[in-house]
Amino acid sequence: MLRFIRNNWFLFGLAGICLITLIDATNTLAGMGKWFKSHNGADAVICTIFFTSGLILKREEIRAGLRDLKGAVIALVLIFAVAPLTAFFIGLLPLDHAVRIGLFLVSVMPTTMSSGVVMTGAAGGNIAHALLITVVANSLSIVTIPFSLSLLVQTVEAVPIDKGSLMVQMALLVLLPLMLGLFMRPKKKGVFPASLQRGIPILNQFLILAIVWMGVSDARAVLLGGGAQVFAIIVLAVFFHAILLAAGFLFIRLFHIPWGRMESVLLMGSQKTLPLSVLFQVKLFPQHGLALVFCVMHHIIHLMMDGYLAGRLKRVKKRF
Repeated sequence: MLRFIRNNWFLFGLAGICLITLIDATNTLAGMGKWFKSHNGADAVICTIFFTSGLILKREEIRAGLRDLKGAVIALVLIFAVAPLTAFFIGLLPLDHAVRIGLFLVSVMPTTMSSGVVMTGAAGGNIAHALLITVVANSLSIVTIPFSLSLLVQTVEAVPIDKGSLMVQMALLVLLPLMLGLFMRPKKKGVFPASLQRGIPILNQFLILAIVWMGVSDARAVLLGGGAQVFAIIVLAVFFHAILLAAGFLFIRLFHIPWGRMESVLLMGSQKTLPLSVLFQVKLFPQHGLALVFCVMHHIIHLMMDGYLAGRLKRVKKRF
């Protein structure tokens, strides 16, 4: 039991921080979360996450990932074309506006910075290729998110989104810290402490919990009144991620991506980062608390689904 909790502490942390903030009758935790959010706490957390992520990215492994450009392009198509189109068609269903916005937010996000790379390795895939997809996808998201999110949201309600301002903001919050971290990483092997290499992903997970806490705090009143929608959100999140995985398997078959290369395409092409989706919900749609619920629930669900899938892929691979 302890081993299970230790291996899945982040999922328990997500559930715990949401639950504690919601049931706190004194509203103290929610008040603190609102204060941090109103004082640019979310921005500071995002900058830190991408800076520290850049520190542990290995440039030589990213360059090695360039050997499989076809796989990288397929993964990027899944991330930036298939996912938003899937969300658009699902959004035609009679869904709550807030849930639909949460779906749109998740769909336009780039791939995760850490969990997808870890799961690719666990499945026996090419970690270097997964790192390349991570860096390219998060860099391209500066341009893709403002346009794709604006197009999708306009199908729900007329929300003005300043694309230019959003692109500049994302460049400052995502690309600049990521590049700073990447270039500040020592070039000599053995200079960067192994303890930091292991500790930074754990720090980033705590920072993700912090940004979720700020979002839950800001949307507490709405979330307490939306319990009936949670089951529908869970079903929708499973359905959405299952379609992305199915599309990934289809592309892998169509383009004959072999074992050892397919894992990064499948997992990186379907996973979505949580911090940015929460940041946009907090900044652009704070009145839609259920959108935050979708972002968090989708992250939990896709980690569970992909964790199982990574183990399954590794077992099947051993048979060949």
